[in-house]
Amino acid sequence: MAGSAEWICPRCGWSAAIGSGYYWRCPRCSGPLQLRYTRRWEPRSGCSGLAKYSSMLPLEVPRVLGEGGTPLVERRVEGVRVFFKLEYLNPTGSFKDRGTSLALAYASRMGFRLVVEDTSGNTGISVAAYAAAYGLRARIYMPVNAPEGKKRLVRALGGEVVLTPSRGEAAQAVLWELKKPDVFYVAHTWSPFYVEGAKTIAFEAFEDGFRGSAVLVPVGSGGLLLGIYHGFRELVEQGLIDSVPRIIAVQGYSNPPLYRAVYGKEPEAEERSSRLADGLMVSEPPRLGEAAEAVKATGGCVILVDDEGIRRGLKMLASMGFIVEPTSATLYPALLEAVERGCIDKGEEVLAPLTGSGLKTLEYFK
Repeated sequence: MAGSAEWICPRCGWSAAIGSGYYWRCPRCSGPLQLRYTRRWEPRSGCSGLAKYSSMLPLEVPRVLGEGGTPLVERRVEGVRVFFKLEYLNPTGSFKDRGTSLALAYASRMGFRLVVEDTSGNTGISVAAYAAAYGLRARIYMPVNAPEGKKRLVRALGGEVVLTPSRGEAAQAVLWELKKPDVFYVAHTWSPFYVEGAKTIAFEAFEDGFRGSAVLVPVGSGGLLLGIYHGFRELVEQGLIDSVPRIIAVQGYSNPPLYRAVYGKEPEAEERSSRLADGLMVSEPPRLGEAAEAVKATGGCVILVDDEGIRRGLKMLASMGFIVEPTSATLYPALLEAVERGCIDKGEEVLAPLTGSGLKTLEYFK
C-alpha cells in the first residue's frame, strides 16, 4: 500500500489516508474523489503493464492477468496518421482491466471478501475475472438488455449476475449492498482507481513513440477520457512532453451529456439514434464537470455519432483487422466528422484507443 497516498475531495477539501478506509465517494459532500500522492517517472525495467509504472500510481499492483502493455498500431485513415491502441487485447477484452486491477488489488489488501458493481457489461466481466484472481466473490448488477454474451462471461468467471429492468435501476439496486459490512462497491463511474489505471494508456503510448497532437476517445462515464488526459498532463509535469494533446471526445446522439456540458446546448438532429454503443449510455456521469474541463483545457471538441455511423465503423475497422465492439467503432465515424469539421487536420497524428473486443458482441457482425 502506498502509505503517502490520500483520498481527497476537490469539491469540499475533505481528505483521508488511503489506508484508513474505503470511500467510493466523499463522505462529507458526496462528490467524486481523487487520489493525491507523490509521482516519479521511474518505469521499471523488465516489467510491463501497470506494474511498470508503479512510481506514477497510488499503489503497487502485480500484473495479475497480464493487463496493460497493449500494442500501438498505425494506420492511415483519410490522410490522418491514426495510432490505434488495442485495448481490446486486455485480459477480459476491455480497457477496464487497467482500473479493475488497481481497485481489486486495493480491495484485497483492505480485507474485503465480496465486491459488487453495477454495469452494462465490460466492467462486470473485468470485476468477475479479477475477483476470481484474488479469491474474492463478485456480485454484478446488470440491466436485462445488456448483451447476452457479456452476461454469460460474468457467470462463466464465477460472478453472480443480478438483472434489473434498466441501467439506472442497476445503480440503485447495488446501493442496498452498502448496508452490509465488508462489501466493496467498485463504483467504476466514481472510482479514482479507474482514472488512475487509464493513465497508463498515455504512458505506454508515449514510450511506444506517440508524439501526436490529438486523442480520439469514446466517452461514457468519462473515466477513460480523464485517465488519458491526466496521464499526458503528468508527462508534461515530469518534463517529458511539452503539451497535452487535444481531447476529441466521442458521444452518441441518444445520450450526449458531455456535449451539453461543453457547449451549453442540445445537439441538432436529436432524432438520430445511437443505441448500439451501450458503453456510452451513461446519463449522469459523476465526473462530467471534470471531463468537460479537460476537453476545454486542451482545445478539444465533442463529436456525436449515430447508429448508421457505428455500423459503418464496425465494418471499416474489421476491414483493417480490428474486431471491436460498437463503442470502439464510434471512433471511425467520429474521425471522419472531426476531419470535416476541422477538429483534426489531415497529416496529424492521433491516438485512438479501441476500448472493447467485438468477440463479446458478435451479433452486430451480420
